[in-house]
Amino acid sequence: MNNIQIPEPKLSRFLFSSTLFAWAWLPLRIWLGWQWLNAGWGKFTSPTWAGDKAGTVISGYFKGAIAKATGEHPQVASWYADFLQNVALPNATFFSYLITFGEIAVGLGLILGAFVGIAAFFGTFMNLNFILAGTISTNPVMFLAAIFLMLAWRNAGWIGLDRWLLPKIGVPWR
Repeated sequence: MNNIQIPEPKLSRFLFSSTLFAWAWLPLRIWLGWQWLNAGWGKFTSPTWAGDKAGTVISGYFKGAIAKATGEHPQVASWYADFLQNVALPNATFFSYLITFGEIAVGLGLILGAFVGIAAFFGTFMNLNFILAGTISTNPVMFLAAIFLMLAWRNAGWIGLDRWLLPKIGVPWR
């Protein structure tokens, strides 16, 4: 069996591999990281998210999303409403902490430029879940920004900790 190598186009190599373009990714990475860190910190300082009343807010959010799964034009898919009803709602306290600390971790990873591709992946996962629950807000914009950062994982954190972390740790296929 022959191994055929398809060369990467020059434009994509420049956008997603060149350390020169890392400067262009920096403002996007910091902006997105700040969005996540700010949202997570707001939850962390709220007792209804990460305190003695943890799970209160997210339970209401889950119930609202479940209600959006009915009617003539449902905003939430029935399979996702089932997940919320049977998995997320009974474990609302766990999900409250998971979202809070997940948002903080994604924000710090992006701002510090540490494991940018992984942080962006988990950011897109959270955005996707918020979108599936019927919340649009800034989620599509953040989702798109994180997709670009995932594609640029090799250079998006170059002006950050990834410059030293990635060579030390390596990649799984190396």
